[in-house]
Amino acid sequence: MTAGHNSRVVSATSPSEDIRLETQDGVSIAATFTPGRNDRSPAVLLLHGVGASRQATAANAGWLASLGYATLTIDFRGHGQSGIKPRTFGLNEALDAQTAFAWLKHRQHHASVAIIGISLGGAASLLGDDGPIPADALILQAVYPDIRQAIRNRIASRTSVGVGYLFEPLLSYQAPLRFGAWPSRLSPLKALPRYRGPVLVIGGEQDRSTPPSETRAMFAAAPGRKELWLVPFGDHADICDLASPAYRRHVEAFLLKTIGRPANTGSEISA
Repeated sequence: MTAGHNSRVVSATSPSEDIRLETQDGVSIAATFTPGRNDRSPAVLLLHGVGASRQATAANAGWLASLGYATLTIDFRGHGQSGIKPRTFGLNEALDAQTAFAWLKHRQHHASVAIIGISLGGAASLLGDDGPIPADALILQAVYPDIRQAIRNRIASRTSVGVGYLFEPLLSYQAPLRFGAWPSRLSPLKALPRYRGPVLVIGGEQDRSTPPSETRAMFAAAPGRKELWLVPFGDHADICDLASPAYRRHVEAFLLKTIGRPANTGSEISA
């Protein structure tokens, strides 16, 4: 569950560009940047789920770029083409997300930047030592509320609820040894009230890994302007991989209301 490994990612084609970023703790992060309508267009940082890579967010990044947004997709440490490090379910990955966000803000001359955080990606956007990333808008998609419940749900979905409650502590309480933090530190639900910007929370009615009750709890924890969308069908993997017309309508409408529509101003980007 925690061992990192690389996977193949298709190389970018113009006008997109593959880049490398370096985190505060010296980890090399692979990323792909796609320019927006101009160099001051609002932008979207897309953060993938556990076991995936920026390949999983490439299609939606391309769609957002077609709307005029600049986009950045990354491989978290221990994923894709980034440096091999243990996976920590959002704790150390927060450094990767913070590095990518800062780079994208600078690249777009401090234009508005939204984050789409998928499962692990959503946790990473919230669990930094200094609190949630100060994104101008945040989309949390299939994000677990706390690590103990997440582990319990995943065991139960493969066995039974009783087995989940029995074996979860054996995994959860390895966290101090593996990550240097207690399981309570891995709680996006506790971190979310510190984020004051607009939030769109997306979950699945049939998601057994992050059940709808947990998605509603995440929604309730957001203190500011917020929206909730529960998708009627699909398991956890389906919710993580959403790219349907309905999904894109929800995302586009939320972005328009929060970070705005890219304008034909500034230095135009030539393909």
